[in-house]
Amino acid sequence: MQRILSVLLVTLLVGAHSPDPTRTRNGLPRSTPEAEGVSSRAILDFIEAADAEIDAMNSFMLVRHGKVIAEGWWSPYNAESPHVLYSLSKSFTSTAVGLAISEGRFSKYDPVIGFFPDDVPANPSDNLKAMRVHDLLRMSAGHEDEVALQGQENWIRAFLAHPVPHIPGTHFKYNTPATFMLSAIVQETTGQTVFDYLKPRLFEPLDIQEPVWDTNPQGISLGGYGLNVRTEDIAKLGQLYLQKGQWNGKQIIPAEWAEAATRLQTSNGGSPTSDWHQGYGYQFWRSRHNTYRGDGAFGQYCMVIPEHDAVIAITSGVRDMQQVMNLVWDKLLPALAGEAALPEAPAAHEALTARLASLQVKPAPGQPTSKLARRVSGKRFVFPENDQGVTSMTFDFRSKTPSLTVETGAGESRIPIGYGTWATGRSSYANGIESFTSVHMPDAPVGASGGWSADDTFELKLVVYESPFYTSMTFRFDGDTVTVDGIRNPSRGERASPQLVGTAK
Repeated sequence: MQRILSVLLVTLLVGAHSPDPTRTRNGLPRSTPEAEGVSSRAILDFIEAADAEIDAMNSFMLVRHGKVIAEGWWSPYNAESPHVLYSLSKSFTSTAVGLAISEGRFSKYDPVIGFFPDDVPANPSDNLKAMRVHDLLRMSAGHEDEVALQGQENWIRAFLAHPVPHIPGTHFKYNTPATFMLSAIVQETTGQTVFDYLKPRLFEPLDIQEPVWDTNPQGISLGGYGLNVRTEDIAKLGQLYLQKGQWNGKQIIPAEWAEAATRLQTSNGGSPTSDWHQGYGYQFWRSRHNTYRGDGAFGQYCMVIPEHDAVIAITSGVRDMQQVMNLVWDKLLPALAGEAALPEAPAAHEALTARLASLQVKPAPGQPTSKLARRVSGKRFVFPENDQGVTSMTFDFRSKTPSLTVETGAGESRIPIGYGTWATGRSSYANGIESFTSVHMPDAPVGASGGWSADDTFELKLVVYESPFYTSMTFRFDGDTVTVDGIRNPSRGERASPQLVGTAK
């Protein structure tokens, strides 16, 4: 939804960030691929292809027969850091709705306007009066386009005032505000936000630790986006639905809800090669190969493959989300065909484990030094007024760990830089990296990598590693002048950030 420009600043807290990728956080049990009927070599082929062909993989976890058999994070991403889910949040909201219905809080066939009598337009249309919870769940509310909720004083009232030209239930329209309304209905009927309502019912039983879910100005969980959890937590949600709502011998969500939410509820297209044309459930997508998934912008996935008793969790920062799924179908799906355990393959498993442990986002290109490095080190380059709010930048190339200090009106931030690897810390500086959710990261974990691509040119790459976003920056030095260009990835808008030109003072 709304794009928000991150500006620069804050105090940097430097620290190591490379946890053992095989570590278990009171989570799913671990096993080897071969013990669960999957070839380590096939998983390695997928990892190699993903690393080579996909612009920015962040994390990957494969669960077979309820056990994690492969997991990896592209440094500076790591197992313990949460990740922005974007629309994958919708599947968690669906879970809250199913639980609330099972508790008798409301029915999925209740009319939407009945929950909010004070916010209904004076003369509601017949189509608005006919809109039910069921229609919100399956993205067939009757809208032709989404209502813009950002900036509205009352989101519920704005939604109900929006035109409903189609009879609800007859027209598929992917509609994030409809999911927000589901969140609002849960809050109206339970007295709790979806986030608080799910804590004892989902997050705690599944040991989903320290989730964060943003709210709108009225204090309602956003529902359709805004949730942050770890990669393993994504896999846990998929495993819960694969097990028809059971977890450790307890029925966490009703089996009938798990089945209804993930089966076809609305048809939405006719292309046999698109995973976005296979139909829609209750805030879950149907996918090719008789599978289903929750997904979020820029490549956040919870993929469930019932026929092969498997779940795949992926976070990434891509513009072509279909490409990621194609690799799963091409490389991993065939490897899941067998059920029986395979003979142990120590060499292949060792190769896979080593590769998973060594993954990293491609660092900035270039050499660790140049003839110009010491001459520009320590110079404070001052910038005229700009929309990024940058007042000055100063590089330190003389210390053991190089760094960039950025100054704004709010203060300064020092960012350590790795050569051929990633140095990490916390900062809000990311050269205008954007987020179209209202999740703010004023003190976000960042990873930085740099190198000299020419004597006068320094390349810097910054990753906000609790999100899919990174930015590549180029600094060209000419005497007492530096020119700064940046490209953001991924982005729904303009990828190039406005050029900055600074002068040494």
